Parts: sequence; structure tokens; C-alpha cells
Amino acid sequence: MQKPRYALVAYLKNPAGGFVENLRRELHPDLPHLAAHLTILPPRPLQGSENSALQVLERICGHEEPFEVTLGDVETFIPVTPTVYIRVDGAAVRMSELHSKLNTEALAFKEEWPYIPHLTIVKMSAEPPAQTAFQLARTRWAHYSGSRRILLERLTFVREEVREDAQNHWVDLAPVLLGRSLVSR
Repeated sequence: MQKPRYALVAYLKNPAGGFVENLRRELHPDLPHLAAHLTILPPRPLQGSENSALQVLERICGHEEPFEVTLGDVETFIPVTPTVYIRVDGAAVRMSELHSKLNTEALAFKEEWPYIPHLTIVKMSAEPPAQTAFQLARTRWAHYSGSRRILLERLTFVREEVREDAQNHWVDLAPVLLGRSLVSR
């Protein structure tokens, strides 16, 4: 049996998050629903227990002040992967620094790709539908009139649950607050 994977994300429970979730459903309706989120630590196996990972998160995130990020333009990772996303402009360096600090001890992992702060809209099955999705997403995002600023203060430690009926099912394990201790589980 394969080891479970874990990640650290910031859910977007705001108009920009709703925009992305609605656009994702339109572009790829057969995908399982995933809440809009910014990924701080991409999926990885742990180098220890869940408890030791939570201790690392609490220690490091407890000393990091909340910060605001700004969403930029729609881009794509084509030809590497058929993924369409919104780039993080403002505070991308700060997200990268937090990612680097957290990629240690129980959470240490050598990632396949360089860390690029972004908000995934959709990952398609191949390049041609991704190109179509990219054009539509770019047009829609250009007409989006809501705020593109997001305050990162509450992160969520998540674990992937492998199910026979679906993939990409993630379970929230614990909130992780920047600048404070963990909230009780």
C-alpha cells in the first residue's frame, strides 16, 4: 500500500475562489470538486508522523505573520503539464520563502518541479483542451471585477485519501494559523 500524501494549502473562501471553482466546473465538469486553494506545500509523503509534521508547522508558522498575496494573470504550465492557473504576483517571494522554511524535517521532500506560487484553475487531460481552457480562462479573468487580494492567515494541513471510487479526495487534518499556535483539532 502506498504511503499517504500530505499538503499545506490556503483555501480561498472569497469571490476569487468562487470564480475559480465555477470556471473549473465549466471547463472540466467531470473532475471531482476541489475547493479553490493556494498550495504552500505540494503533496508529499511525510518523513515522520502526522504529529511530528504538525509540530513543525506550529513551530514555523507560529513565527510567520499573516500576509497578503495578489493574484496576477492566467497562465499555463504547457508543455510540461496541461494545467491552467492564475499566477500569484504580489507576495510570491514571501510564499516561496514560507515554502522553503516548511520543506524540512517531517515535511522535507524533493519536489519534481520548482515551486511556483499559483492558483490552479484546471488540469486537463492533454495540451489541446488545456489551450482552449487557457484562452477562455484568460478572457473570463480579464473581466473579473472582484478583489484579487487574499490575506493568508489560516492554512490547512491536509491528507490525501485514496478511494476506489475517486481520486483527489483530500481530508482536512488541522488548521494552521500564521503568527499563532494551532487551533485544537
